[in-house]
Amino acid sequence: MGFNCGIVGLPNVGKSTIFSALTSKNAEASNYPFCTIEPNVGIVKVLDERITKLSEIIEPKKTIYTTMEFVDIAGLVKGASKGEGLGNQFLANIRNVDAIVHVVRCFENSDITHVEGNINPLRDIDIINLELILADLDTVVKRLVKSEKALRTGDKEIARECELLRKIKALLENETPVRKMEINGIEEEKILKSLNLLTIKPVLYVANVDETSINGNKFTEAVESFAKKENSKFLIICGKLETEIAQLPDNEQKIFMEEMGISISGLDIMIKEGYDLLDLITFITAGKPEVRGWTIKNGTKAPQAAGKIHTDFEKGFIRAEVISYNDYIKAGSEAKAKESGYMRLEGKDYIIKDGDIVHFRFNV
Repeated sequence: MGFNCGIVGLPNVGKSTIFSALTSKNAEASNYPFCTIEPNVGIVKVLDERITKLSEIIEPKKTIYTTMEFVDIAGLVKGASKGEGLGNQFLANIRNVDAIVHVVRCFENSDITHVEGNINPLRDIDIINLELILADLDTVVKRLVKSEKALRTGDKEIARECELLRKIKALLENETPVRKMEINGIEEEKILKSLNLLTIKPVLYVANVDETSINGNKFTEAVESFAKKENSKFLIICGKLETEIAQLPDNEQKIFMEEMGISISGLDIMIKEGYDLLDLITFITAGKPEVRGWTIKNGTKAPQAAGKIHTDFEKGFIRAEVISYNDYIKAGSEAKAKESGYMRLEGKDYIIKDGDIVHFRFNV
């Protein structure tokens, strides 16, 4: 199972600039060719100091970091929910991602025309959000019509579905995204999942600035305030600067960043934020053949985590031998961690923790 973030925004806000820098700096697979309708897709490494450190200790043949997929979705325009600007196709592309990275233009440049005529990030956010809300409203209304017809059967599950759909409809009519709604129980979760709504997806707002505003400006302040009210994540990136960094050889990138007063690349922060946005964690398998990170949802139990490596591991799961990353580093090796009593034997109900170093035992 892969996890991905869709990069959205109005035309000419810097989405593709950020995507190009992101994939040229961290790509592990070639991008699909760009065309007007189909999105670009790039798979990027989630840099993890723990995996780097373990590789320095173990000196494996291979080191494999976890990855995230980013999808560059062509610019939405006002009226997309009604099909404007190939809107139906673009909305379908957003529907297929797990989370949204919403790029907002927070710089002025007379050479780059803004589709709305001037720089106003909150207006731009409202345009995108309203189109997603209208698309969701259309989905909910159609489902509600069907469900209300089925109510005549007296089915209690249909009655509960109608009640939830009416609640969602009222929320959307008030121009409020579904992610702000409190979900009560597994049944509501199941109904919401079947609707595949756009506004339930978690959002990272990325303020794209020029080189003079890497620490923020009046536009980014407005976006940050909006994100806080929505309980969404927020990040400032200078797409132009990140492109320059990405084009340098690895050994020159750090020097250039130090000269610019940047301790960590905005793109690396964005990748990590995307990972956190989806509530993902990393567990690690470590040995001489390879040190490797594996992506799972927070709350995953040991057998299902084992199944991430191979389905046979889940089917024949016996136990998990677990050492926490900090204990491993404290001991200095797997053998010393065992001697020090840091290795734990965990059963099928164990919930994998972020940074666990795991060896699975299973029956073939």
